[in-house]
Amino acid sequence: MSMFCYQCQETARNQGCTVRGVCGKTEDVAILQDLLIYLLKGLSFYSTEARKRGHSDAEVDRFVLESLFSTITNVNFDAQDIADRVYRALALRERIRQVVRELGGLPANLPDAATWAPEDDKRETLLAKGAQVGILADKDEDIRSLRWLIVYGLKGLCAYADHALILGKEDAEVHGFVQSSLAATLDDTLSADDLVGLALKVGEYGIRAMALLDEANTSRYGHPEPTVVNLGVKPGPAILVSGHDLLDLEELLEQTKGKGVNVYTHGEMLPAHAYPFFKKYEHLVGNYGGSWWRQDQEFEKFGGAILMTTNCLVPPKESYADRVFTTGVVGYPGLKYIPDRVDGKPKDFSPVIAKALESDSPQELESGTITIGFARQTIMSVVDKVLAAIQQGAIKRFVVMAGCDGRQRARQYFTEVAEALPQDTVILTAGCAKYRYNKLDLGDIGGIPRVLDAGQCNDSYSLAYVALQLKEAVGAESLNDLPIVYDIGWYEQKAVLVLLALLSLGVKKIRLGPTLPAFLSPNVAKVLVDKFEIQPTTTVEADVAAMLA
Repeated sequence: MSMFCYQCQETARNQGCTVRGVCGKTEDVAILQDLLIYLLKGLSFYSTEARKRGHSDAEVDRFVLESLFSTITNVNFDAQDIADRVYRALALRERIRQVVRELGGLPANLPDAATWAPEDDKRETLLAKGAQVGILADKDEDIRSLRWLIVYGLKGLCAYADHALILGKEDAEVHGFVQSSLAATLDDTLSADDLVGLALKVGEYGIRAMALLDEANTSRYGHPEPTVVNLGVKPGPAILVSGHDLLDLEELLEQTKGKGVNVYTHGEMLPAHAYPFFKKYEHLVGNYGGSWWRQDQEFEKFGGAILMTTNCLVPPKESYADRVFTTGVVGYPGLKYIPDRVDGKPKDFSPVIAKALESDSPQELESGTITIGFARQTIMSVVDKVLAAIQQGAIKRFVVMAGCDGRQRARQYFTEVAEALPQDTVILTAGCAKYRYNKLDLGDIGGIPRVLDAGQCNDSYSLAYVALQLKEAVGAESLNDLPIVYDIGWYEQKAVLVLLALLSLGVKKIRLGPTLPAFLSPNVAKVLVDKFEIQPTTTVEADVAAMLA
């Protein structure tokens, strides 16, 4: 067995994928990703040493963010692209190694990740090394579990920090923390307690990265506001934009002005409609479809061009693959790729536009509208109304149901929970988990919708911000004293970061489902249960009763 991956919620048998990823990635892709992560640790070992001596490297900083982001579930399926990143990691590692040598000499006892180099340029050589340094290379189950919990949290952190960097916002301390933490996973002197502490620190820096991205988004596009979004279709050629990258959407909208092309959002791009900036584009006509895992049916019916800006990409069917374009860190063999920006100039989306102009109108999936845009500023603007509703008993509980969606039938649990919650509860959501219940007619409480959608998964920051502000407003000692409970769905590593962020804030009694992560060893899971009272989701009836108790 040379492939082993257990980073996502849908990993085979909730143990690990050993032949091919449930996500669709091949054995070669999985092994090359393991090698890339290993070399990022070696690169980070030297860059951390260089930072101690006053030297940082912007190219290294960006490369680490992008490359770790590229290994998140459903982002990059292209073995050649990952192999290219492996070679670039080796080149950058050698460059920083020389800097460290010149700034005072190399440390003693260099780890293998900081010294290994291939003897030739054959793919087989990379695969052989990757098979040796993957997840199972750590023989102690608990140390392995904690190291990969840290790495998975860092993947989510890098995704958010990379989005912020694309919009011109970065934090040198975040770069330094990411790299020092990657290097720390090579350190055999760190105990399990040390690694637990570092995992919580990842959550702390995750909040910092999410706040940075929030600043990047709102400073450029304005604060999200309550917005009614069309769910139907209009006649005419069309482009569907999925993922999370708002700058890609902005540049595409600029390039499609006056061309007779309608642009629709999909999946995690739905929240874009709530930003004031995007309302000036009349050809941004609505949202098409639902969660990421429905792509194989929805992309087929869309009929137009499709742009994947980030995850989650499902391996496309041959019947529509010629209409799918990738960009940024997204990769899939055979799909057309839109290159990155050069010298600050926008990406060239003309191939996407040309494909759209060849297409017919999309087939309608549904009709009606949905209301979104309840991020932190909107909620805080009516905080007096919210507090009054709490004091009067009109609102008894807030239920945070953020996180990810996925294919498993067990996720119907989240729909049924939303339906079972009484009329005096409000659901706070962010991420694609909302597609399990955001189109239900759950009504409102005194004009406050019972589903408040803060936006993308990174907008979980809004939910944390609101909770912290409510804590101050009512004079509570901790977040656990508020009438807020947590019922989180997870799928990939950005959700792992959100979980660690909540734990770093001291939040307890989080329900997590539909399964606990396979990468948590029994002992590590016990630590989280004992310290934070994390619990798996059970039945709808039992969990709703416990939430209301």
